[in-house]
Amino acid sequence: MNENEKTVEKVILVGTDTYEALDELRELADTAGAETVATLVQHIERPSVSTYLGSGKLEELAAYIESTEATGIICDDELTPAQMSNLERILDTKIMDRTMLILDIFAQHAITSEGKIQVELAQLQYRLTRLTGKGRAMSRLGGGIGTRGPGEKKLEQDRRVIRTRVSQLKRELADIVSHRELTRKKREGNSVPVFAIVGYTNVGKSTLLNRLTGSEVLAENKLFATLDTTTRSLELEGKQQALLTDTVGFIRKLPHNLVDAFRSTLEEARYADYIIHVVDASSESAEDDMRVVYETLDMLKIEGKKVLTVFNKIDKITPETGIDVRGLKDTRAYMTVKMSAKTGEGTEGFLEAVTAMIREDRRRLEKVFSYSEMSAVSEIRDNGLIIKEDYRDDGIYIEADVPARLYGKYNKILPVNY
Repeated sequence: MNENEKTVEKVILVGTDTYEALDELRELADTAGAETVATLVQHIERPSVSTYLGSGKLEELAAYIESTEATGIICDDELTPAQMSNLERILDTKIMDRTMLILDIFAQHAITSEGKIQVELAQLQYRLTRLTGKGRAMSRLGGGIGTRGPGEKKLEQDRRVIRTRVSQLKRELADIVSHRELTRKKREGNSVPVFAIVGYTNVGKSTLLNRLTGSEVLAENKLFATLDTTTRSLELEGKQQALLTDTVGFIRKLPHNLVDAFRSTLEEARYADYIIHVVDASSESAEDDMRVVYETLDMLKIEGKKVLTVFNKIDKITPETGIDVRGLKDTRAYMTVKMSAKTGEGTEGFLEAVTAMIREDRRRLEKVFSYSEMSAVSEIRDNGLIIKEDYRDDGIYIEADVPARLYGKYNKILPVNY
């Protein structure tokens, strides 16, 4: 085999819910570069404390491993150190859980220094509790899923050294967060409305950002194709500017370590003025995906913001799919639109909705500015929605919908010659 060729891990997916619930785990495994060779489900209310599955299912799983020549097992929950150790001892194969799989995907996709810091921090925090009683499992990891990121060397270090590294990463992350805070304050001072794009992973958030702003953010048909926050400017009617900030996709059973490590990124939605909630309207799990998104937003205490829900991917809905987008509803949304970020269908309706949401929160300013006050006119152009602009002998007449801050700043007595 060529040295550059990668050995594809053959995995068996295991869960305690339904086989349908493993569909997402299969997508995650595919994103990580593994091949799913079998699935196994045991319908139990609570997984075994010691072995996750019951003894009968473990025997069945052992037979699957032999018949499929699987090189690893991926469980659809986060395993305790005891469960992982016992499963590895009983089945004599590599054991991974959902958290390890997601962390591995994040390690592959982190590009910026912040993303890499967040991933390493989450991995070390996860593995810190798994340093004891798992030596044998560590030795058989070898490579592949669960070994990317900080690497095996750090895993063999003692707790004190790893905690020191965690503290260092937190300090580095705090510096980055501090810089982001300054950027946020600058945005607030400019009164440019900020829209945070949220949604379940792989619903087309990056594609939407690219469609609206002409940017080239990576948009692949894979879970967690992009991790790092991206902000781009969107020009609306009247040369009004708005900022769109793409955030990391949400997912079911999002590992707590990831929520903690990526909190600064996820909280972009908290500091935004509005939320754009993107939903894959062609997905049969669209309603469940919406529930997960709102549960995550509630967990981050992001509330009290107007939500524009975009039912995306309408180009994929055909009579054959049997999906009726008209049946989709989002009771928490302030407004909803249907569109295809891929083809551009419905873009005009989306822009109209964004403009309407901004305008509803603005106040109408009507005033003549002298030609010596061009800086004020420029500020209104940049931060308001211009309704009318008329050059007169005595100055420039402006009619615009502006933020309350600008209204209070410029809503003074009109000149006598108005």
